[in-house]
Amino acid sequence: MTVMDSNPVPTLDPALPQHVCTTEPRPHPRPDGQDRYTISEVAAYTGLTAHTLRWYERIGLMPHIDRSHTGQRRFTNRDLDWLDFVGKLRLTGMPVADMIRYAELVREGDSTFEERQALLTSTRRDVLARIAELQGTLAVLDYKIAFYGGAHDAPERS
Repeated sequence: MTVMDSNPVPTLDPALPQHVCTTEPRPHPRPDGQDRYTISEVAAYTGLTAHTLRWYERIGLMPHIDRSHTGQRRFTNRDLDWLDFVGKLRLTGMPVADMIRYAELVREGDSTFEERQALLTSTRRDVLARIAELQGTLAVLDYKIAFYGGAHDAPERS
């Protein structure tokens, strides 16, 4: 079971707009039979630098990473799933402090479901507001593109 699978699929707030993006995430394919990755393999797979991976671990954003007998980090598929989720949180614009808080809540266990849901619901509202803002920006760009593309009958507004 992955970190993302350990949380039940919540019922979305009916007050929030529903979109096709509300489907459950698809798991990422992994090499068959492999469940141990070095930091350089994880860096290549995720696009994150080794420095970033070490920093995530140091600040508590990553769960405990197993070590080999020589002290090298050994990441698992579960760790890769977690990093994928953290990447999605980064794309939302969620502050690092909130991501760390979410990671702490996950480590605390099932009793924190409500607090985790509240944090994610708040982030979802922020994302929807950004999407609406970007849609308005896109409409302005479309208007300008149409204007410059030969639709000169529309007056330019700026």
